[in-house]
Amino acid sequence: MKIGNIDFGEKPLFLAPMEDVTDASFRYICKEYGADMMYTEFVSSDGLVHDAAKSFAKMVTYPYEKPIGIQIYGHIPDAMVSAAQLAERAAELSGGSGADVIDINFGCPVNKIAGRGAGSGMMREPDKMVEITKRVVDAVKLPVTVKTRLGWDDSSKIIVELAERLQDAGIQALTIHGRTRCQMYKGNADWTLIGEVKRNPRMHIPVIGNGDICTPQQAKAAFDNYGIDAIMIGRATFGHPWIFQEIKHYLKQGTLMEPLTVSQKVELAKKHYRRSIELKGERVGMLEMRRHLSCYFKGLPDFKPTRLKLVTECDPNEVLKLLDYINENWSGVYDEQSNTLIS
Repeated sequence: MKIGNIDFGEKPLFLAPMEDVTDASFRYICKEYGADMMYTEFVSSDGLVHDAAKSFAKMVTYPYEKPIGIQIYGHIPDAMVSAAQLAERAAELSGGSGADVIDINFGCPVNKIAGRGAGSGMMREPDKMVEITKRVVDAVKLPVTVKTRLGWDDSSKIIVELAERLQDAGIQALTIHGRTRCQMYKGNADWTLIGEVKRNPRMHIPVIGNGDICTPQQAKAAFDNYGIDAIMIGRATFGHPWIFQEIKHYLKQGTLMEPLTVSQKVELAKKHYRRSIELKGERVGMLEMRRHLSCYFKGLPDFKPTRLKLVTECDPNEVLKLLDYINENWSGVYDEQSNTLIS
């Protein structure tokens, strides 16, 4: 599979962009565990145009992350064009190594974005979506890709026709989340329409499937049943970034990888924590890691008091001591089915 001149090989795995989750420290961990392509948190086109420091900060990337995409969103065509051009110059304007791909977010369903016509709100204006896409493609030299959904609601699942139009506008890959905007993240993702897009003889760009891939078995079934070129994984990576390694092991070996021990998870959490502090400073790095740290140890028996300490401790060194405490008091492998630790 290729996007532009980037060759990913067969059945690559992508990390979905997630606001307040896929920052540089989390991407650092996901890359180590096998993510083939990653994206920044989505960047507001309005923020870039108005020189918002937070928006520019999201575009900072690092050489070890390559290939990486910068994802932008918005609903004003001129602003989206300007944002794409700024994203293309990210290395110059924001520091870091820059982007390899510009991705347009036409998929985010949250009210503050979709409600004002951006993200998946654009599904109600497909002509405008195609116009923005064409203008962005024409304005930059980097490959442009799109992430979107099946449609606005069950009565307007327009993705099969829309995929053709987006391809004709010049995008070089399309990611489809198998839900409508009105579903948000409820119910089950419908992969049948993703497969229909892939099987469409007019489609020649890579089709990347997204939605409800939480296990290696589900990933294999998605590749086998729908013929997609790649899988994008989002919420299943939260507290479980080694899922990429698990899937690759299963696809290659046909057996499940040995689960991580609590000790291994502690070392992973420490690495993630230290990288967060290195990039953002002690206070911000510690505070932003709270949402991750407790998730690494989800399900451990009698863990609630320790979890509370992890998400309230204000001394960075004490957090590391808490991680050592977890290592000392919960040894072995946590078995989700029996809800027990196996030594």
